[in-house]
Amino acid sequence: MKIRDLLDQADSSHIAIRAETTSLTYAELGGLVDSLARALSDFGLRPGDRIAMSLPNGLEVIASFLAASTVGTAAPLNPAYTVDEFKFYLEDTRARALIVPSGGAAEARTAALETKVAIIECENGGHGDIHFSMHERLSETREDGPPDSQDIALMLHTSGTTSRPKRVPLAHANLLTSAQNVANTYQLTPEDVSLCVMPLFHVHGLVASTLATFRSGGTVVVPSKFNPLSFWTIVREHGATWYSAVPTIHQVLLSRAKGVRPSGAEQLRFIRSCSASLPPQLMADMEKTFGAPVLEAYGMTEAAHQMASNPLPPLSRKAGSVGRGTEVEIGILNEAGDVLAAGATGEVSIKGPNVFNGYEGNAEANAEAFSNGWFRTGDQGVLDDEGYLTLVGRIKELINRGGEKISPREIDETLLRHPAIAEACCFAIPDRVYGEGVAAAVVLKDSATEKDLIAHCRASLSDFKCPTKIYIMEAIPRTATGKIQRRNVAAAIAQNNQ
Repeated sequence: MKIRDLLDQADSSHIAIRAETTSLTYAELGGLVDSLARALSDFGLRPGDRIAMSLPNGLEVIASFLAASTVGTAAPLNPAYTVDEFKFYLEDTRARALIVPSGGAAEARTAALETKVAIIECENGGHGDIHFSMHERLSETREDGPPDSQDIALMLHTSGTTSRPKRVPLAHANLLTSAQNVANTYQLTPEDVSLCVMPLFHVHGLVASTLATFRSGGTVVVPSKFNPLSFWTIVREHGATWYSAVPTIHQVLLSRAKGVRPSGAEQLRFIRSCSASLPPQLMADMEKTFGAPVLEAYGMTEAAHQMASNPLPPLSRKAGSVGRGTEVEIGILNEAGDVLAAGATGEVSIKGPNVFNGYEGNAEANAEAFSNGWFRTGDQGVLDDEGYLTLVGRIKELINRGGEKISPREIDETLLRHPAIAEACCFAIPDRVYGEGVAAAVVLKDSATEKDLIAHCRASLSDFKCPTKIYIMEAIPRTATGKIQRRNVAAAIAQNNQ
């Protein structure tokens, strides 16, 4: 079964997607995808070929993704990349073609020309009239893909926060399993309407907001980008019943609401948060203001997105926890690969049909990542007696102060409890005596001094955990999907203070 087949399992007359001014039923979307897939085949693309795309959120990228994964392997890229970044990902992915919007994506086009990747124009005539065009058909001569290439639907990269980005091949089965898991977790039905505000070059938006919706036969609403000014209008007008986003987006919406429930929020069955840790205070404030349960989930690219989630009421949702395994087996492993008992801290590891088979062309990374059938996530965490998982932090981001291992997340959450702090990010700094010391960057929403903030930390944390330096910033650097990259924050601060 391929991802495209999801469209045939729903009511053909039900609305599958609403994007800007266009609405398509499942039958219409299926017909569009089939037409685009035929065009890709006519251009000379075959199973095993990597088909990159640089498209903004909307109908074009969803239809192109479904078509590309039907014919070969889809490799969506962030449209905000620079020419050099596009060149790296096109070469690393071994893309044969790149889909770009008609007349747009100048940086991606330049990179494609320099790397000799064929360019496919995606033209949108409105009302679902989308077609591909190409100046010259690809030659049949090409390197054969890996033996199982026809099963690989999606090629993404890790974020590369601690090393060179690694290629993550995801099979149709991985993605279909994860989509089903998401649909089951939140009891999605054809009556549900998902508002997709996450970028569709990442598994969060692709799997949770979009494919899980298609799996349940519901409707996905896809604005071209997140806009806090129009967000609740879209929720209200399209009857959205849920949305999934990173904490940054939740924080923006909460700040604008100013404690008043926005019109349209009463339609929401739940709000999902994933891809970055959700501060417990933010969760509480959201539930109070928006009047809907907020469910924090845990996902990663290598697991085709979702691994765990807090459940819907009346079951317990625990602030600070990412919930229980969602039809994914979760274990806490020690360095030797032994599974630890509940309450013990170790490396979060997973098993399940949603988990990929290994990084492409990286035997060393695979040897480190897999242990006794478990995939090691690189996250440190602990399971309680009810199976709820609490993350401590990335193992490689733990601060080693004279042998004392310190979790940056614990300090983040302490700082976020200060009423003047909107965002916080703790990280390691060199220390002549202890090897590593503790520092933090914060964004303020009210006035406060570094001395005030350090005193606040000392009231809640042991001395060795307290930051000795706090940098007040206008914004904390994040990835396109809202994740804080601690090493990048430290590097940016170091550069600014040279």
